[in-house]
Amino acid sequence: MLLSGYTNTVYRILIIDDDIQNIFVLEDILSPLGNIYFSESGSNAFALIDKIKPDVILLDIEMPDMDGWQVCRALKADPRYSDIPIIFITGHTEPEFERLALESGGVDFITKPFNASICCLRVHTQLQFRQQNHLIVKAKEELQQLVNQVPMLITYWDSSGNNLFSNDYSGAWFETLIGHIDGQHISTIFPPELSAAVLRHQKQTTSEPLKYIVTVKNQLGTSFYEVFQSKMKSAAGIDGYLVTLVDVSEVKHAKQALYSEKERLRVTLNSIGDAVIATDTRGLITFMNPIAERMTGWWIKDALHQKIETVMQLRDSNTRHTLLNPLYIALREQRIVAMALNSQLTARGGQVFAVEDSAAPIRNENGEVIGAIMVFHDVSEAMAMAMKMSHLANHDQLTDLPNRILLQDRLSVACSAAESFGNKAAALLVDIDHFKYLNDSLGHQLGDEMICLMAQRLRSLIPPSYTLARLGGDEFVILMSDAHSVEASSVLATKLVEAMHEPFVLAGQKFSVSISIGISVFPNDANDAEELMRHADVAMYRAKQEGRNRFSFFSHDLESSIRERHQLETCLRNAIIHDELFVHYQPKINLATNEIIGAEALVRLTDSEGVFISPNEFIPLAEETGLIIKLGKQVLYKACQEAKSWLDMGLNIPISVNVAVAQFADPHFANIIEKALHDYQLPAELLELEITETALMIDAADMQTKLYQLKSLGIKISIDDFGTGYSSLAYLKKFNVDVMKIDMSFVKDMLNNKHDYEIVKTIISLGQSMGLALIAEGVETNEQRQALLELNCLMGQGYLFSRPLSAIDFNAFILQHKA
Repeated sequence: MLLSGYTNTVYRILIIDDDIQNIFVLEDILSPLGNIYFSESGSNAFALIDKIKPDVILLDIEMPDMDGWQVCRALKADPRYSDIPIIFITGHTEPEFERLALESGGVDFITKPFNASICCLRVHTQLQFRQQNHLIVKAKEELQQLVNQVPMLITYWDSSGNNLFSNDYSGAWFETLIGHIDGQHISTIFPPELSAAVLRHQKQTTSEPLKYIVTVKNQLGTSFYEVFQSKMKSAAGIDGYLVTLVDVSEVKHAKQALYSEKERLRVTLNSIGDAVIATDTRGLITFMNPIAERMTGWWIKDALHQKIETVMQLRDSNTRHTLLNPLYIALREQRIVAMALNSQLTARGGQVFAVEDSAAPIRNENGEVIGAIMVFHDVSEAMAMAMKMSHLANHDQLTDLPNRILLQDRLSVACSAAESFGNKAAALLVDIDHFKYLNDSLGHQLGDEMICLMAQRLRSLIPPSYTLARLGGDEFVILMSDAHSVEASSVLATKLVEAMHEPFVLAGQKFSVSISIGISVFPNDANDAEELMRHADVAMYRAKQEGRNRFSFFSHDLESSIRERHQLETCLRNAIIHDELFVHYQPKINLATNEIIGAEALVRLTDSEGVFISPNEFIPLAEETGLIIKLGKQVLYKACQEAKSWLDMGLNIPISVNVAVAQFADPHFANIIEKALHDYQLPAELLELEITETALMIDAADMQTKLYQLKSLGIKISIDDFGTGYSSLAYLKKFNVDVMKIDMSFVKDMLNNKHDYEIVKTIISLGQSMGLALIAEGVETNEQRQALLELNCLMGQGYLFSRPLSAIDFNAFILQHKA
């Protein structure tokens, strides 16, 4: 947390105490003041101190390996840590202990048991002292650096004109400043013009700065100094005056040169044949030359400070839609931008000009954009002929689609854009199957009509942003620019192949036609536009070899991956639609009595041959495709049905169901739970919902509200895989959950890895302190079972007891367990 008044500081508070309970109490008290760190050993704390650089240390006095006095003296003896305030904490209240704490270097003394408000105020006070000390030191350093490095001469003179101070120690301003100048008169230090001006203005000087310019001429040329002169009063009560100089020679000379350059530029711009309009960064006009006045119909006096689109009205010559002025693109992208070829300028009087040229950003000496300039000219006559010739050169005469030349250009642009923005570009080469036979049998006239009908159908199936081109004969190319995934090309190819099932009508007869499609993706399997087309051609011939009426990717691996993903998605969808998901149940066991105390419902999916598919494969896919909500609902209903059947058998076995984050996001989720309990007449206390620790922290406030709604139904809430994510203990307390499940990754190695053992131990201790039931996942050996019992974790599940079982096998397991 940030302390009031110091909004940019996040404090680090270190607690050194061998009693973990004290640490938890202090962490709860002090967490509003900053980030809390702790060490349970004095000797181990030094490495942590060096790493986090705490702002305050709370130090216990009595510790086994190294007591608080020793730690404090060691820290105060080290220059790196000597300034860190240390507050001693102890259960002793004798004055002798407080005296020893202060003598050792401590700044305060907190006694146990802790008074939360007093403890917080004492630590807060020390943090404020530390912050204020830092600010004072920093201010002194910054002031000295400012005086030494400020690009101006700072001098101080008494009322008689004798020098009292100067920040020029090397004679960088005037050679007369070198050496000891204290007490020397201003006339012996400053050039005559400058000293005379300062003395002349002395009578006018007040506490408010007096500003004027002094010109000094010498053999090297003319220098200009901006003088700031103000009256000062020293601590001793002596009146004097402060004189600071800023050398503005470069600015003065630059202004003179700029005026000359601007005059030359004005004459040039008024003489050229192109129209020129300049704006600031907001698009407000700052300049127009006479040609721009004639073409827009605006005089410069009326156009100044108007938006450029008001004065320069650009429209598309075909659609008559208003065009974005390229000057704005030049400002936004900071590059030269050409005007669209079909641009029309409508003058104030209604006259229309076809215009072209470009806009470019204007930069200052630092390379920063300070405006833009638009240069354009009338190309009405030339444009008509150029557009006609360009269209003929770039389009197929039969279908009016882009031809090979235009396609090549768009391929290059798409590949460059994909490389720049991290997207993909795909080329789909479409070939009509057996077109030669169709063309020979129908005649070339009907064959050409078939080509046109195919072009129309293909164009109707793709978005306007895609390019459909004809290479010649019966070959078409679809360019997918700015594609975000390879799957998009697969979806489009499937759509195209299926669309050919509708017959074409030629001369009153229906003809069925199929197509073969080759797909190449940039940059997955092509490095440039040429290679992209070549690989699409190879893929197309592969599609023909495999039987036609299909599509094929150039990349075997990519195609295989896409097909496998599509098959898995189809399998999952069918299983959900036809209610073919399986639910297996893994028993939860009382580690002490070996009784069955519950079961966890786990979803299972099989492929067309009845082979089980790993949940690690289809669960992420279900989440990605949005099927997880339907899947979760189906598992919930099956689990409730099974739990009710156990209840009818006289078995009171609670069932737990995993819930995905997307299910919690459903505003009707609580109603779905309530309906499941009602439909199967299952007591609410027999249903438990498991959600991961990480999911709880996505939106803690919203999750708290939803958990309250679910808890009000009477069901239990479990935190799954605890310890693998990150959660704030302060938030965890608010969630009102019932069960904490220790992740199997810690249980697995708890007997071989002391860190995992301590983590399990800490989680159990934390759960007990919060009043939560604890269950360990992944219990596989009796040794793990015994260790968990010794740590007071009484429930577990894992292969030691049973793998997940089908409903039938689970019932058999229950009977066998009873026997």
